Amino acid sequence: MRNITQTSPSRVATLKARLRDGWSSGGGHFLRETVRHHWADYGVIVAFIVLVIITAATSDVFFTERNLSNLLRQIVPNGLISLGMLVVILTGGIDLSVGSIVALGGILSAGLQDDIPLALAILIALAAGVVAGAINGILIARFKLAPFIVTLATLGAIRGLVYVYSDTPQSPTNPTFRRILGGSVGGIAGSLAVATVIMVICYPIVWFFLNRTSAGRAIFAIGGNEEAVRLAGINVERHILAAYIISGLCSAMAGVLLAARLGIAQPSLGSGYELDAIAAAVIGGAILGGGGGSVPGTFGGVMVLGLINNLLNLYNVQSYYQQILKGVIIVFAVLARRKQQ
Repeated sequence: MRNITQTSPSRVATLKARLRDGWSSGGGHFLRETVRHHWADYGVIVAFIVLVIITAATSDVFFTERNLSNLLRQIVPNGLISLGMLVVILTGGIDLSVGSIVALGGILSAGLQDDIPLALAILIALAAGVVAGAINGILIARFKLAPFIVTLATLGAIRGLVYVYSDTPQSPTNPTFRRILGGSVGGIAGSLAVATVIMVICYPIVWFFLNRTSAGRAIFAIGGNEEAVRLAGINVERHILAAYIISGLCSAMAGVLLAARLGIAQPSLGSGYELDAIAAAVIGGAILGGGGGSVPGTFGGVMVLGLINNLLNLYNVQSYYQQILKGVIIVFAVLARRKQQ
C-alpha cells in the first residue's frame, strides 16, 4: 500500500466529494482514472486470443463439446476465489487463506448432510467462510496487523480445523446436492454447468458493488490512499472488513460447488488455490499494493489460466510444470505494471 505521510486539506475535501458524488462528472472521472486501462491490461485479451489459436491448432479435442464443458466447469473454483481476491487486493491487502476456506466450505457442506437438511448444511458452510473472512478482516483492520502474516496464520489454522473436523474424505449423502449444484442447466449432458452459471452471475454483482456503490468506491480509494480516505470521514476498518468477508464467502462458495462436482470433499481440498487466485487477479490488471484492478480483467485472467491448464492437460504435462508457469506469469504481470504501483 502506498505510504503517504501528508495529505492536504484540499485533497481530502476533493476525495470526500468525489466519493460522495460517485459516478457523477467529478467522481466518475476520478474513479475512471483510478481503474484506467493501460497498454499492459490489453495483454490479457491478446494472450487469450493467442492461447485459443494455439490450442485449436495443436489439438483436435479442444473445440469438442465435452472439452469446452469441462473447461467451463474447471474454472469455477478459481473464478470465484479470484473474484474475492480482487476485492482484497484493491484495499492493498492479500488473502492467503482462501484455499483453506475452500476446504472448510466443501467438507462442511458434504459432511453435515447426514445430520441436517441440505439447505442448512450449505448455509452453514457459507457462514463458516464469512466468519473466517471476518476474523481475517478484524485482525487486519482493527489490530493493524499485516495481511500477509494474518492470512498466512489463518491458512494453517483453518486447515488444521478442517482436519480436526474430519481427517477422512466426506462424501455427500444427499443426491440432490450433486444433481443440482453438480449438474447442468436443463439436465443435459455437456450443457452449461449450474456451477458455471452461479460463477458468471457473481461477476456482475461484484462489479456493481465495486463501481456503483459508495462502499465499493471506498474500497478502491483505500488501496490508493488509505490516510486520505480516513481523513475524509470514511470508516476504513469497516470497508477492509467487508473486503475480507467477501473473499471468505467466495472461497466457501467455491468449496461447496467443488464438493458437488467431485462428489467428495477431502481435508486437503483447495491446497495451493491461493496462487491461482493471485495470478488471475494480477494477470487481469490488479495492482499488488491496492487501488487498481477490475472485475472484467479478473475474469479474463481466470480464462487465460484455465486455457493454459487445459492446454497442458491435453498434452499430459505434469502438474508441477503448471505451477512453475503460473509463478513466471505472476512475475511478468507484476513487472508489466511496475510503473502503476
